[in-house]
Amino acid sequence: MAKDAAEDEEQGGGPGGLRKIIHVDMDAFFASVEQRDNPELRGKPVAVGGAGGRGVVAAASYEARQFGVRSAMPSITASRLCPDLNFVRPRFEAYKEASRQIRAVFHHHTDLVEPLSLDEAFLDVTEDKLGLGSATRIAELIRQEIRAKTHLTASAGVSYNKFLAKLASDQNKPDGLCVIRPGEGAGFVAGLPIRRFHGVGPRAEAKMQSLGIATGADLAGKDIAFLRAHFGSMGDYLYRAARGVDLRPVRAHRLRKSIGGERTFGEDIDSPALLRETLANITAIVWERIVAAGRDGAPARGRTVTLKLKFNDFRIVTRSASHSDWVASREAFAATARRLLDGELPLPRPIRLMGLTLSNLEGADEAKPPREDAQLSLL
Repeated sequence: MAKDAAEDEEQGGGPGGLRKIIHVDMDAFFASVEQRDNPELRGKPVAVGGAGGRGVVAAASYEARQFGVRSAMPSITASRLCPDLNFVRPRFEAYKEASRQIRAVFHHHTDLVEPLSLDEAFLDVTEDKLGLGSATRIAELIRQEIRAKTHLTASAGVSYNKFLAKLASDQNKPDGLCVIRPGEGAGFVAGLPIRRFHGVGPRAEAKMQSLGIATGADLAGKDIAFLRAHFGSMGDYLYRAARGVDLRPVRAHRLRKSIGGERTFGEDIDSPALLRETLANITAIVWERIVAAGRDGAPARGRTVTLKLKFNDFRIVTRSASHSDWVASREAFAATARRLLDGELPLPRPIRLMGLTLSNLEGADEAKPPREDAQLSLL
């Protein structure tokens, strides 16, 4: 029985066949730039962010990660885990310059580039500019060219859709390459722990474990009615992902709508003091993203601040405040976020997730600012 166009599209390509997709992800980008530019930091644990007090880790080197240091972690906690941790203040102009060099490498091979952050992008090389034809070869060349031009390392994943390419780029980090060929997607996903699926945080993982779902194979064994019943609208995504299916094309010119982040907690929280501390940590990370997304040394500007809360019964509420003028300073952004949270206290029940965004933007780049940790993912 021949596949129809819709089924062919579902497998990741158009009517003519499968796409060739590459996902490139720089290795510990911020921290690697700091180690590159300061030889005294090479081989040592490095955290980019503010030290002490209300400081938050924006990025951590692989040496620091060995001690359990992660992005979005309070700096005090990071210092306790790694007493020899070297804190460095962010230098966004240095990161943006490296990102410009990296994007130039991408565009040498294809114009179908969808940036996800300063250090991460999808590329569609189904028809590459140099006529090489092999996505694996192109990925190898891109990694070589990035190293030669920036003295930084990149990991890459190659596959026939975005979901699989992104999984592949994380498979052999750092400085690695992984290829998932046509026909291999479902088998590759089957062997993955469910935590590797984008969007599955600690609480969702615990719920899946309670339902007997520990791997991609377990997930593929559940029908779509079961997944919808237990996970709502996320059920459709989980059904497709378990089969290695992704419908999304690479979009070279996405309209930027917001800058933000959200954090899923290992344990539900409802203490006002802990909620305010968590909000301060998220605010610090998101503001750094807002600065990174700006131009000419100024942060990106927006008019609307939105707070998102997901309760432990999975109910979601959002609260927004719009300004007549631009929210152009960290103080104004933080004050609005605190006011939104305080308006909800005391909470009716504990929350499992908190998120914060700035929208109605002016002056932001197309790429979303950096994300290095699934616990503080972009909205």
